[in-house]
Amino acid sequence: MKIKALNKPLGCLLLFLTTQIGFNSRVAQAQIKVAPATKTKNICPDQLAAAVDEVINRPQYSRVRWGILVQPLYKGQNLYSRDAQKYFTPASNTKLLTTAAALQQLGANFRIRTSVYQDGNNVVRVVGRGDPSFSDTQLVALARQLKAKGITQIRRLIADDSYFQGDIVHPSWEWEDVYSDYGAPVNSLIVNQNVFSINLIPQAVGQPLQVAWTDLNEARFWQIINQSVTVEEKQPAFINVTRELSANVLRIQGQLAAKADPLLVKLPVVDPNNYFLRRFRTALIGEKIRLGETGVVSSSVNQQELAFVESPLLSDLVMETNQNSNNLYAEALLRAIALPTSRAIASQPKKPDQTTVNAALEVLKTTLTQLGVNPTGYALVDGSGLSRHNLISPEALVQVLQAMAKTPSSSVYRASLPIAGKSGTLKTRFQNTPAEGIVHAKTGTVTGVVSLSGYVNSSKYEPLVFSIIVNQSEQKAKALREGVDEIVVLLTQLQRC
Repeated sequence: MKIKALNKPLGCLLLFLTTQIGFNSRVAQAQIKVAPATKTKNICPDQLAAAVDEVINRPQYSRVRWGILVQPLYKGQNLYSRDAQKYFTPASNTKLLTTAAALQQLGANFRIRTSVYQDGNNVVRVVGRGDPSFSDTQLVALARQLKAKGITQIRRLIADDSYFQGDIVHPSWEWEDVYSDYGAPVNSLIVNQNVFSINLIPQAVGQPLQVAWTDLNEARFWQIINQSVTVEEKQPAFINVTRELSANVLRIQGQLAAKADPLLVKLPVVDPNNYFLRRFRTALIGEKIRLGETGVVSSSVNQQELAFVESPLLSDLVMETNQNSNNLYAEALLRAIALPTSRAIASQPKKPDQTTVNAALEVLKTTLTQLGVNPTGYALVDGSGLSRHNLISPEALVQVLQAMAKTPSSSVYRASLPIAGKSGTLKTRFQNTPAEGIVHAKTGTVTGVVSLSGYVNSSKYEPLVFSIIVNQSEQKAKALREGVDEIVVLLTQLQRC
């Protein structure tokens, strides 16, 4: 992910939301196809160190900081270790800790409930509990339940956002991330992953691109400065959409070729609570329920529940979190373990004025410590890994993977990890290599950081667990992944000697 320096005057900063056409906007998670070297000969365990060192000591990695630990899954012996107890910026490998704690605390069958309450005098209140999967489909389901109860008019609709306390975006996230869809705000009332979108459509050559809103309700909240242009067919395409910090102004620059397919640009919502209310109003109108005024409150007492919907099973939410490295899901799951009603461990109640994230991080640490993970092996500030303030050692990641393999949730946890060459963020990596299909691992990428941690199941050797983190590099992620992937292929070629 491209990180911009923050030592510039804020008024001068323009933050890129979407870059060149075809570029995946989830830059923090996007993975580039890499074909690592595939040596055909097998290697013995006592040859592994020399083989790994040959990779990381190459001239192109001379200024790179490596953290590596490889162990048998069910034994504590080191097959390879390099700075394994030191801290590294983990990127999305942070999600391995978040999802492990969520499964332990909540269980694979846990669901997140969103409720609508009757407060009297024709006032209806919707209470969200941070379901990251909640969408327009669930809003329609709630509206239909209200219609079935005979409700045809609502005098006032209130959005209750009191379930999560604290900032809706972490203060240590980079500005570029906050204004990108993969850094969408996290609150109690999430809908459509707190993202809206526009389509950019080519016109006649020389004309600006047409801006088509997928949600017309959002159009009135933005000023568009359209500096794009339609160019002749077969011309290169590139689009930048930037947002000014001082106002809701979107500036569209770049070009698309005539007759090219429309380009979908996803943008994070600015005010998620009111976005939720606008989307709910649309759903209610669809069911012919008249709605008066709307508002947002931060605390209230639940009365009669009129309607509710529940999220998919936690196992499905964890799958989305790790397979697609979904930051919003990870942040929502972290916050879910903070609430007293969801805790399965004995702990102190949340302190007054303590944010939900900080309370959740305390529960996470207690949970992982009970599993046998060294609490000094990591220091987290968020649940997704988007913050550059997270620190984790390769040893801690290996301990988490080993510990989860011994829990009742082991199969759910492992299934949530991308499979080399087959699924998720590893779908286009390791294809046609010995690692394809037998490595289950979580990816991570931010500028100067590449991480990969997971399991190796080889028929020639016992199951392995590994963590590889690369930090402090000016090189592109593709170049770093080539080294990481070559090391993983070496692990798949181990045999008993």
